[in-house]
Formats: sequence, structure tokens, C-alpha cells
Amino acid sequence: MSNASSEMQSCIDDCLACYRSCLSMATGHCLRMGGKHAEEQHLTHMHACAEICRTASHLMVIGSKHAPSVCAVCAEICEECAKECERVGDMDDCVAACRQSAESCRKMAA
Repeated sequence: MSNASSEMQSCIDDCLACYRSCLSMATGHCLRMGGKHAEEQHLTHMHACAEICRTASHLMVIGSKHAPSVCAVCAEICEECAKECERVGDMDDCVAACRQSAESCRKMAA
């Protein structure tokens, strides 16, 4: 396996981990917590992050030429989601998953 393909596999794994984290926390933890966790803006960030991570990983898996540009957008959305989850609080796992995905996606976009 070449270095590029192992980097891509790491990015796919990081994106899918972020997808799982954002979606499960949004539909479980955040709705149970209520208050600022259940604000429309917060849940929109989390769902957008989950969806772009799913899409980025899918495009990498199929070898789409658009994967690098989608990864650039994914990195931006993941960073925004991490900041939003920090603002709301009590979401360290999601923040970490978003930051890891953003870092991997920046590498793939370069």
C-alpha cells in the first residue's frame, strides 16, 4: 500500500468516525440534554458535519476526482462544528472527532 493510499484510508476512517459521532450525539445526547444542545443552529452544524463527512469518505472510496475539493470543504465544516460543540459544552468526543477529521481532510485537500 502506498503512502498516499494509507493517508487516504486514514482520512476515510476519520471522516466516518466523525460522521458516527456527530450523528449519534445529535440524535441522542443533544436531544436528551435539551436547552442549547437542542438549538436548531447547533443541530444543523452537527447534521451538516455528519453529511459532509459521509460524502467525503464516499468520494474517496470511489476514487472521485472531486474528493480533494470536497475534503477542503469538509475540513472547514468540521472545524466549525468543533467550535460549535465547544460553545455548547459537554461534547468533548464530538469536538475531538471533528478536529481529527478536519486535520485529515486538510491533508487530502492539499
